[in-house]
Amino acid sequence: MKQGKTNLSSFNNPEYDAGRSIVVIAVWYIINACVFNSYLFPFYGVKTGILKLFGSKIGTGVLIKPKVNIKYPWKLDIGNHVWIGEKVWIDNLDKVSIGSNVCISQGALILSGNHDYKKSTFDLLTKPIVLEEGVWIGAQTIVTGGVTCKSHSVISAGSILSKDTDAYGIYKGNPAIKIKDRIID
Repeated sequence: MKQGKTNLSSFNNPEYDAGRSIVVIAVWYIINACVFNSYLFPFYGVKTGILKLFGSKIGTGVLIKPKVNIKYPWKLDIGNHVWIGEKVWIDNLDKVSIGSNVCISQGALILSGNHDYKKSTFDLLTKPIVLEEGVWIGAQTIVTGGVTCKSHSVISAGSILSKDTDAYGIYKGNPAIKIKDRIID
């Protein structure tokens, strides 16, 4: 068995493209810190307007609570009547698509990037995330890159999801596994 060493001094991702210039990214980081990742700015309509200015596709009736952190709004699509709870982190190094009537509860982490632990250079790996219509992501849940949460699936609080879900499935645990079907009256 070959065992090497991680060498973070050689980390370099020249092929990764954030999708905007360093100036736009810097302006976004300031706005994100002052408006989105703050308790001092609770105005939903203004928040969605700012996201649109930075390239997000946003539907109507979107509620973004305080202390939300969004990496890159130009890599974010949000449908209609979506709720994003306090302290949610959308770390969208890749595309994140959120369907209509989705609820992302407090402290959830939507994580589209990771690192290749097999390489000494710890290369960046990114994969898109899709949350289809009616999905509920429970509080303190982690959803990893490459995952599609199918229509109306539920991920229970504190779970870690790294695989696609079935439509109307309820998932729980680490790793999250299907525990039953969701029935909506």
